[in-house]
Amino acid sequence: MARRRIEPILVEMLDALDGIDAATSGKTIDDFRGNWLLRRGIERGIEIISEASRHIPDDLLKVAPDIPWKQIRGIGNVLRHEYHRTSDSIIWAVVTDNLPSLRQAVEQMKQTIASNG
Repeated sequence: MARRRIEPILVEMLDALDGIDAATSGKTIDDFRGNWLLRRGIERGIEIISEASRHIPDDLLKVAPDIPWKQIRGIGNVLRHEYHRTSDSIIWAVVTDNLPSLRQAVEQMKQTIASNG
């Protein structure tokens, strides 16, 4: 399999992060729990982030060592194959607690690529 260019992968991640941010702006966990389409949209955005992260080379992941890359790469499998085991409170915590720092890391990776390219 050919290695993908990295910048488009990071853009895909940022697009998903933007979409999740827009969809959840002003929302509460109760809004999330009560809206099937919102839940599924957020889950799909997280799946995209997860899959895209699998294509980032390990050396670039070192730019953001505090990000739990293994868990990010793995959550997509849970959402695809073990969706019946997902917890609304865990997904909401990912959105509110983890995605902001992930955004910073992805933006930092884009800057690293730009300065090295």
